[in-house]
Amino acid sequence: MYTSFPVIEVTAVVELVVVLVVVVVAVVVLKVEVVVVVVVVVVVVVVVVVVVVVVVVVVVVVVIVVEAALVVVVVIVVEAAVVVVVVVVEAAVVVVVVVVEAAVLQHASWLGIEPAIGGAAAVAKIVERVAVLTA
Repeated sequence: MYTSFPVIEVTAVVELVVVLVVVVVAVVVLKVEVVVVVVVVVVVVVVVVVVVVVVVVVVVVVVIVVEAALVVVVVIVVEAAVVVVVVVVEAAVVVVVVVVEAAVLQHASWLGIEPAIGGAAAVAKIVERVAVLTA
């Protein structure tokens, strides 16, 4: 889990020093009653602690949200890249099949598969085959 331990620790030390200075100044220099100083210090400490906790919680939530957004973006980019690669590979396979079939159709007579056919008929067969492959 995320933690801001050093920040909280430093904040606590600074807070303690400030409280001690305020108490000493209020009681010794300003001659304020100790009870009044203690009440004020407690209220201030509670407010500061609440503010620090809220800030830490907000930072943690922001970090989690940003991290989740980054994960989503990375997943989408990777999926898109995989789809692009698959489409390119499929297109390459179709091109290879069409080229091989065109070569076979052009040289069918000497391969003994079927008699050679004219250019228009070869194109029609190739178009038909591409339609079957891509359907």
